[in-house]
Amino acid sequence: MEAGSLVSRREDISSLFPEQTPGAKYKDLSSQFSSVRHVRGDGNCFYRALCFAHLESVLHNARALQRFKQTVIETCKHFSSAGFDESSFKHHLNTVVYVVEQCQADEQEDRLFQLFNEQVTSDSVVQYLRLLTSAHLQNHADFFCDFVEAPDLQLYCRQEVETMAMECDHVDILALSQALDVCIHIVSMQGDEQQLAHHVIPEGAEPSVHLLYQMSHYDILYLQHKN
Repeated sequence: MEAGSLVSRREDISSLFPEQTPGAKYKDLSSQFSSVRHVRGDGNCFYRALCFAHLESVLHNARALQRFKQTVIETCKHFSSAGFDESSFKHHLNTVVYVVEQCQADEQEDRLFQLFNEQVTSDSVVQYLRLLTSAHLQNHADFFCDFVEAPDLQLYCRQEVETMAMECDHVDILALSQALDVCIHIVSMQGDEQQLAHHVIPEGAEPSVHLLYQMSHYDILYLQHKN
């Protein structure tokens, strides 16, 4: 990954392999995925990876891009019902709308790549996603409070979710998937088993985003194209 970049160019999946003989998990990974895009490990990698990968997956689908933009605009009411002051989220929401509009105008991966490597723009997108995750958790507190390992959901949201550079938890991933209506496939390298672990959120849906999870870090995966 180039120094200073937040999201890398696509690289062959073998770039993940250790120098010694790759184990069963790596072979399994390369049989399913052709390439990987690295995301900076700054505690914001999940949010950055998710948004980039989703926008990239709908880049050439005008209807899906417009639908995503509409979803983002309508999150205004989620923030309001969670008690957020407009000044705390409006700028970040507008940044995401701007990024989507740039994708609509250009439909080029290079433009998306450029926007996500502009620190101010990219971090503003991440901040929006964090605030949206927090709003969704609080608006559905009856459901989520059992999953949050904290005595106070609001405090958890403020300290763990809304704060930049805090690593996300499974509950945050579920909340954001629901809030944006985006299905996520997480391939985990963790654990001693010989097989990869696969998590699809929500279960049973068709994922538009494939993420690799290893050592508390997320990168973007690209499926092998079947001939």
